[in-house]
Amino acid sequence: MKNKIRLIILFTLFFTPIICLAQGELIVYPNNNQSEEQMEKDKFECYTWAKKETGFDPMATPTASTPPPQQQAPQGGVVKGAARGAVVGTATGAIAGDTGKGAAIGASSGALVGGMRRRDQRKQQQHAQNQWAQQESAQYNENRNRYNRAYSACLEGKNYSVK
Repeated sequence: MKNKIRLIILFTLFFTPIICLAQGELIVYPNNNQSEEQMEKDKFECYTWAKKETGFDPMATPTASTPPPQQQAPQGGVVKGAARGAVVGTATGAIAGDTGKGAAIGASSGALVGGMRRRDQRKQQQHAQNQWAQQESAQYNENRNRYNRAYSACLEGKNYSVK
């Protein structure tokens, strides 16, 4: 389960930006027949300016802006549920006159409830991990879009068409 969550996080943090880069690749066309050398110089100047303006560097390795949610060991579980159920079942069985049967029924139902709690806790943790990964991805995309707008504005100011 932990490996699956780690895989989702790694995919989101490292592969989503690569996919976005491929999709966000801007096409630059010189409007005044600028030379290839001049265009590369202008692109570098605009890259430097846009990076400074937005605080985002599309060439840098993406990093998380916040730490992932902490994994907590599930509380309770099958064994604790069975133990609690056995105690309750023994008390109930004492009233009914058969403590052994009551303990067995209590233990099995307690184990079932404990197992369900443990599963629910794992689902909640997985949901928190997924939500965190989505937020990190959205933040990266927002920063990348701001950078692209600044970079495009700079190049358009230098008389290039940018799409």
